[in-house]
Amino acid sequence: MLESYVTPILMSYVNRYIKNLKPSDLQLSLWGGDVVLSKLELKLDVLEQELKLPFTFLSGHIHELRIHVPWTKLGSESVVITINTMECILKLKDGVQDDHESCGSSSTSRSNTESAKSPIKPRKIQQAAPTDPDLPPGYVQSLIRRVVNNVNIVVNNLILKYVEDDIVLSVNITCAECYTVDEFWDRAFMDISATELVLRKVIHFSDCTVCLDKRNASGKIEFYQDPLLYKCSFRTRLHFTYDSLNSKMPAVIKIHTMVDSLKLSLTDQQLPMFIRILQLGIALYYGEIGNSKEEIEDPPGHTKDTVIHMPGSEEELTGVQYPTQEMYPMQDDDQQGWVSWAWSFVPAIVSYDNDIEGEDGYTGSEEGVTQGHQSQQSKDPIISIGFYCTKATVTFKLTEMQAESSYYSPQKVKSREVIRWEQEGTTIEVLMKGEPFFDCQVGFVGSQAMCLKGIMGIKDFEENTNRADSEACFFTCGESLSNKGNAYLTNSLFDYRSPENNGIRAEFILETCSHKETYTEIAGMQRFGALYMDYLYTMECTSGKVSVNQQDFQATKPDENGSFQEMSIKRLVVGPIDLRFDSSSVHRIMKMVACSFDHEYEAYGSSSSVVQVECKTLPTPEEVASLEEYIPTRQTCVTLLKCTITITMAEFNLLGQLLPVILGKKHSCIPLNTTSFQPIRPLPAITILADKINIEHSEPMYAEQLVQTVSSLIQPSDNLLHHCYAHCYLKVFGFQAGLTYLDNKGTCYPPVPVIPAFSTALYGKLLRLPQYWTKRTHVPVDEYIFELPNLTIQATRAQTLLLQVICQSWSFGKNSSGPTGLSEALLTEVFSGVKSKNALPTLEGSIQNVELKFCSTSLVKCVSGTLGSIKICAKAPGDNGKEKLIPLVQGPSDTKDLHRSKWLKESRKPESLLGPDLIAFTVQVPEQMDYCHSSVAGGSIRQLPKPLSGN
Repeated sequence: MLESYVTPILMSYVNRYIKNLKPSDLQLSLWGGDVVLSKLELKLDVLEQELKLPFTFLSGHIHELRIHVPWTKLGSESVVITINTMECILKLKDGVQDDHESCGSSSTSRSNTESAKSPIKPRKIQQAAPTDPDLPPGYVQSLIRRVVNNVNIVVNNLILKYVEDDIVLSVNITCAECYTVDEFWDRAFMDISATELVLRKVIHFSDCTVCLDKRNASGKIEFYQDPLLYKCSFRTRLHFTYDSLNSKMPAVIKIHTMVDSLKLSLTDQQLPMFIRILQLGIALYYGEIGNSKEEIEDPPGHTKDTVIHMPGSEEELTGVQYPTQEMYPMQDDDQQGWVSWAWSFVPAIVSYDNDIEGEDGYTGSEEGVTQGHQSQQSKDPIISIGFYCTKATVTFKLTEMQAESSYYSPQKVKSREVIRWEQEGTTIEVLMKGEPFFDCQVGFVGSQAMCLKGIMGIKDFEENTNRADSEACFFTCGESLSNKGNAYLTNSLFDYRSPENNGIRAEFILETCSHKETYTEIAGMQRFGALYMDYLYTMECTSGKVSVNQQDFQATKPDENGSFQEMSIKRLVVGPIDLRFDSSSVHRIMKMVACSFDHEYEAYGSSSSVVQVECKTLPTPEEVASLEEYIPTRQTCVTLLKCTITITMAEFNLLGQLLPVILGKKHSCIPLNTTSFQPIRPLPAITILADKINIEHSEPMYAEQLVQTVSSLIQPSDNLLHHCYAHCYLKVFGFQAGLTYLDNKGTCYPPVPVIPAFSTALYGKLLRLPQYWTKRTHVPVDEYIFELPNLTIQATRAQTLLLQVICQSWSFGKNSSGPTGLSEALLTEVFSGVKSKNALPTLEGSIQNVELKFCSTSLVKCVSGTLGSIKICAKAPGDNGKEKLIPLVQGPSDTKDLHRSKWLKESRKPESLLGPDLIAFTVQVPEQMDYCHSSVAGGSIRQLPKPLSGN
């Protein structure tokens, strides 16, 4: 009968994860077609064991569970599992197991024994089932696969809560439904066919609300904050591709989520808690916190029982055939990410298939089943995860207490929107294949930030201020979605042009070289326009051996794993940016920074203790040769294109109230000075432009193991020493600055140049773990090199005064009461020369070929530098439109005609760039007084003119 095959599968889930159930009663209800279970308690210890997360369940229950099995139409209608009101509360595991947890572990061991025994009965039922002549094994196998692939799950009112310190994070989903769909993503009863080895599913989430509140010492929430996310609906498409009809797991898994509108809200009290949650995710990813080995490691027999005796899991309910846990028996490290623990939800349908396919019916031998699992250890599936959002907004709010009209009424929290971030065309894509390959790409099409209403008593954007909408927007980047189209959905399951939506099997790039050639910075900016980030991690095995566990790899020395080549590359490209720092934007940003520091949370992870350097054996020549061949590194590259920054005069100034808070000082008890908003039009500003800014950073991936090994060598090579440093390069191209102003409409006029375009570069390296190098006094601890080919600064008297007025408006001293010294005559004098094209008296200074070097060791600090040439002169309008040049300081210069009058009228340039430098100096300062006699201080000056002096 069909019941003898389908019933054990459904019973296994309910019996394993729910307490106090009678299998006999449940079995009878299932055979009747409908099951209704109320007030169910989840087996929390079983969930913790299988998830293997650094979280523990405080409680978990289901209000009502319904299972509907259409026995008469099992081959054409879906089994419907409905969960009404499911609530789970989690918290972060403590580092020390208390008595309560130890009691839980004992109950866990008992549940393991019970769970290991309970599935024996379903297997006995299966043992006699294949003898039914009306149901051949092939038909049963096909039918079970169809049933599992079309299970429909409906969850109404799903509540998840996470508590930590004073943080309460809750997620409430009104309805979540998972069902099978056809090639057009419409609901249908589908199965995997030989012509199309594909299974598609859709999960629809309705009204998802996320709340983030603060609780007091007694655990109660006094004031409820505005929801972080309110009634957001989104849909997820799942696409599974199999290699053959009998494949036990999909070869390609695609899980893509689409959100049309995402509206996030953060208050000043929620901001530090939100940052805390982000830090938790980063700490979990890098393994700074997590389960201890005692919590992770299971007895050898437990893993075997889990694989063999668990006929069912959550993933089977969704109709997804995932690889079994036996395929990754060594995955005990929570750094493997969500994929590793998700794979622990193993559908035992694989075990049933093996049993049914056997010629002798059910094979009770566990060894035979284990061998069958091991034969499936072919290759890791390709997993593609995507998140796509058409438009997202993040609003920052300030809260204030507001009492009701009645005296006995409780106080309420009222929020006020002050700043908003809008974003169009957001894409987050993750591509992975086991441990050796991981890639994450993030892209934005367009972004902008704007000011909302007033802040801290200043009504700068109220309805009665009549300011233009363009003035409210202080940050823009990229393009609008209407101009870019749906390029951010390229090759996703929501793109009608993607291979999966056209019946074609998708191809993925899983090689480092091909990935770099395909996903270039130019290609990323063409697809998005505002921001493109690519994080790539690869681990290649050069010796042909099986990949080791990541935790084992990190715990060993780099030289012991010469056959594995790891690499991590992060690339970030930001498109054309227009950023305006005015009083409204600066104070809102500073207020957000001040609110983010308003907490007393301790940092995640164990505090880094002082490393004790011990004498250890020298590495072998083979280990040194392996290090010379390859050392794993982390590389980061950040590129900013066409960056424009405008700093306007401060129309109001509250920095004196915000900066002390940011710097760690408490709020002053002195009454704050009343500050008023003073609209200034035209509003003078400083404009800074840069064509390109490039930052590159590299460091060793396993610094501690590498430094321990290299520092023990008597004479390490330059290559090994080079990799013991963190290197950073900063390159700036086309940097220039000028003065401009904003009119009444908020339009910014072309700038008056003060600093013409120039380029510069800075290089620095910092020794990792310098405590290992205390006996190597010749090894530099840090080193910096600064290069400046040329720099010119030119300004008239009016421009200098205007620069001074702008800087004074941002000062936060006691006497700063607002912008002073600005007059219409000053603005006219600054910008009239540009409009009338009449030259004004200008003071100009320029330097060329500047190079500065700084180096420090454990004994001495040294600074050296050279200056190729310097020139300071005054320019004044002359006769016939010509400009008079009056040199003040210039060198190196030929002074042989100094006694003649024509010397002042000529422009003297250095005879050759290869000539001697104007100034060269070296300064050394000892770190310890005992070594003063070994330090040297000196300087040299070459070809100095008489007005100059150097040291």
